[in-house]
Amino acid sequence: MIVSVHQPQYLSWLGYFDKINRADIFVLLDNVQFKKNEWQNRNRIKTANGLQWLTVPVMYKYPQVMNEVEINNRDKWQHRQRQAIISNYKKAPYWSLLEEFFEEIFSSKWQYISQLNIHAVKRLSGILGVETPIYIASELGKFSEDPDDRLIALTKYFDGDTYLAGSGGRVYMDMAKYAQNGIKVIFQEYEHPVYNQLFGDFELFMSVVDLLFNHGRESLKILGGEE
Repeated sequence: MIVSVHQPQYLSWLGYFDKINRADIFVLLDNVQFKKNEWQNRNRIKTANGLQWLTVPVMYKYPQVMNEVEINNRDKWQHRQRQAIISNYKKAPYWSLLEEFFEEIFSSKWQYISQLNIHAVKRLSGILGVETPIYIASELGKFSEDPDDRLIALTKYFDGDTYLAGSGGRVYMDMAKYAQNGIKVIFQEYEHPVYNQLFGDFELFMSVVDLLFNHGRESLKILGGEE
């Protein structure tokens, strides 16, 4: 049983959903400290004028954890992002595939960034065809504040024997702890595919919505390296 854990991100990139797909159980870690100016409240799309950030404004006060961080809905972020999506993807081959999803994102009132991101991760996983069960850490109980101890406990919670980490985990994970607990660690070595995009030369590390708009139901095979 392979377990993987990651913070819920906003409209995340291909590798994020590949990680979910490679796990047997995926846990969204919504109760750790929010990281400002990273990927928890923003991501990028490709436009005719280059890359564009889609940012959800938040009212963050250090050291709030992610599920405490409220969205600043006085800002008209939904209107701006709706216009950006329409302007740049309306003519994409698979526009209709995400039309309902973005209507949910831009028409609903989201109070917390974790609430928005959890919805987006689950819905995009379903649209991609990912079948991995997704759980919310804050709904599972209390776990250690130590990062490694927390991941070990979450893996054991699901009777997992293997933890799937991002490649960056080699730098900060205490591998001896996992071995002592009988948990094998494997690392995701993601090779970014090249696929058909709108607007000229290929750009790496876009939101997964860029792939979905351009390749529809074939997107999971492409992001998984099968094509």
